[in-house]
Amino acid sequence: MLSDGRRLFGTDGVRGLANHALTPEFALTLGRAVGESLRHGPVLVGRDPRRSGEMLSSALQAGLHSVGIDTVDVGVMPSGGIAHLTSTSGAMLGVVISASHNPAHDNGIKLLDRNGFKLPDEHEDDIEARIRQGAPWRQPVGDGVGTRFPDTNAAARYIDYLTGASAYSMRGIDLVLDSANGAAHQIAPTVFRKLKATVESHADSPDGTNINDGVGATHPEYLAGVTRGRLGFAFDGDADRLIAVDEDGRTANGDVIMAVLAKYLHERGELANDLVVTTVMANLGFHKAMQALGIDVVASQVGDRYVLQAMQEHGAVLGGEQSGHVIMLDHGPTGDGILTAVKLAGVVAGTGRPLRDLRAEVITEYPQILRNVTVEDTGDLDECDAVWAAVDHVERSLGDDGRVLVRSSGTEPLVRVMVEAPTRDEAIAHAQTIADVVRAELGSERAPVR
Repeated sequence: MLSDGRRLFGTDGVRGLANHALTPEFALTLGRAVGESLRHGPVLVGRDPRRSGEMLSSALQAGLHSVGIDTVDVGVMPSGGIAHLTSTSGAMLGVVISASHNPAHDNGIKLLDRNGFKLPDEHEDDIEARIRQGAPWRQPVGDGVGTRFPDTNAAARYIDYLTGASAYSMRGIDLVLDSANGAAHQIAPTVFRKLKATVESHADSPDGTNINDGVGATHPEYLAGVTRGRLGFAFDGDADRLIAVDEDGRTANGDVIMAVLAKYLHERGELANDLVVTTVMANLGFHKAMQALGIDVVASQVGDRYVLQAMQEHGAVLGGEQSGHVIMLDHGPTGDGILTAVKLAGVVAGTGRPLRDLRAEVITEYPQILRNVTVEDTGDLDECDAVWAAVDHVERSLGDDGRVLVRSSGTEPLVRVMVEAPTRDEAIAHAQTIADVVRAELGSERAPVR
């Protein structure tokens, strides 16, 4: 995974096709390098239920053991649970083995510091340098070799943490859960049943290959089709995202969820600095909603790593992304879809009002259209006057009733065009106008607008 010279760690750890790009040999080496960067353990390790998880977990733990670091294995566990358990167990580091919302054939390895936050860049860089340098590694013998300690009580402790985060009983709330055949499949239903909600559970039978397959937060249409007037919560493979479905069957993404939570906290004086952090992709309707409430908004780059950085810089306790990653720093160090669901259901329980009414009261979403254009070189975008002239023309046409965002992808040879407007037809027309200019100026002949 280091042959192309690019940085090993992305914004969400190392990710790739399991047993091809992400091999057990690589996981073993990564475990050794992680262990070499630590004076002692233990390292807490958890995973989602995809088929390759045990292979990669065993190899990574073997690498840690070979350099004298013990591991605590919590088995299948949502990433929010791994972060919480790392921060409360005395572990020196946490490991999440998951590819989150990706298909089952992918997997990933994400490292957390002892407080449950994503590992700082400088520590990741040190680990990468050790991998590039290679052997010699420490080779303890006898009782110096690390070993694995299974933690059979980890799920119970995480469930207690989640149920304790609710100030309300949820008796009378009728919930439908979609666990994406992922890490939430047992824990999420248990949590809400302990909180006295009536729960119907879907996509809760992982077989290692069906994770995120037509279900979960990336396919909310499945949940919308089975709620039938009830409140629904959909998680992704590692349950760090939440997408809700209201009682009318309408999807509520991260913008809607954060707007409802922000209003509730603001009215109770619990929103630190009256501030919310979102990303540049947040809907214009979210910005207008926060402005009407007197809540300041800080917009970060796309990625929960950048949301967290901005939250820490500005003293915010609530932040997140349109995709459903929501971080509540006064409760946990990372995005946790089950925790977010507990808090959102708590607003429903505390106010006695359905989500359909709560969202209507706070936010009116603008139609948002995205167009991706494959280009020869994303670096040419900044200097392309024709593109920015087209953007300026659309922005002047929309005034305060719309928004345009044109940016280069950080991972693919794409320019992403996003337009929001009062109507869907307007947003489509304006997005296509800009995308056509991008394609004409920067695209290759084989690069259609997508």
